[in-house]
Amino acid sequence: MEIKTPDWIKDAIFYQIFPDRFARSERVSKQSLRLEKWDSPPSVYGFKGGDLLGISEHLDYLEELGINALYLNPITASASNHRYHTYDYFRIDPILGGDAAFRELLDTAHSRNIRIIPDGVFNHASRGMWQFHHVLETGAGSPYVDWFHFNPEFLNGGKKWERILLPTNKIC
Repeated sequence: MEIKTPDWIKDAIFYQIFPDRFARSERVSKQSLRLEKWDSPPSVYGFKGGDLLGISEHLDYLEELGINALYLNPITASASNHRYHTYDYFRIDPILGGDAAFRELLDTAHSRNIRIIPDGVFNHASRGMWQFHHVLETGAGSPYVDWFHFNPEFLNGGKKWERILLPTNKIC
């Protein structure tokens, strides 16, 4: 298989953004959300409320830095602030402003000749991903069972599904 690098990327100057921590737009409602204070130290589980419109509103700043490409940490719907625990690959996380905010970011960035590369974490999922949840509910009979790797004792009903911390700090 031959891999051809796109010509534009050879001279690209990237800026990586962790959306929850970059900028919060007043145009994305956060009224009902309990967020950490913006200037408080970040925590593993807390959300700061940064969003995609906040990025759009700071494109002048990013252009002044000389960038022409943005690499975004995951932005799909997730229960974690880093969004590596995706539960829906087809929706942009509502806390980030949802699909409409992503469309605006794309249009605004492209009008300035800035490329957007979202991190695609297709080997990550969470309990909320419906295919994973289907296996948890129906076990080995689920048509999605081969999408994941399960301990056979849990999958075949020999042990109850529960949160178990493995020695490697991975959850079973």
